[in-house]
Amino acid sequence: MAQIGIFVGTVYGNALLVAEEAENLLSERGHQVKVFEDAELSSWLAYREQYVLVVTSTTVQGDLPDSIAPLFAALREKGGHQPALRYGVIALGDSSYPHFCGAGQQFDALLQEMGAQRVGNVLQIDATECPEPEVLSCPWVEQWAGLVEAG
Repeated sequence: MAQIGIFVGTVYGNALLVAEEAENLLSERGHQVKVFEDAELSSWLAYREQYVLVVTSTTVQGDLPDSIAPLFAALREKGGHQPALRYGVIALGDSSYPHFCGAGQQFDALLQEMGAQRVGNVLQIDATECPEPEVLSCPWVEQWAGLVEAG
């Protein structure tokens, strides 16, 4: 089974809740999973030939939450080429603001630039339509796990 690092950017705790639910689902399927809050570059680099799942909310201005912004900056500056990395993104946002799910989109774009391989589509969860994000994230994580297991 796969080693999966879940990297969380949260403001009010919803992204962390989604990450913990994902951790439970993936662990039940036999994967080795660890959740990282306030992660450093060294933690990320330990997974550069494995899988990562980025779960991040977006600030009102469309920016990354303070808990994940330093990791994003470090990746951009020192992450290098990561073609063996496979990843997924769950982006939480509010469509009543102009930069809906902007943080997740920024992470996806950065990882594409780094040569990483996205597994599945980016899941965007709109707080105005789904106040309980795990309702949408859990089925997506199950599908994502199937893609990871397939190869």
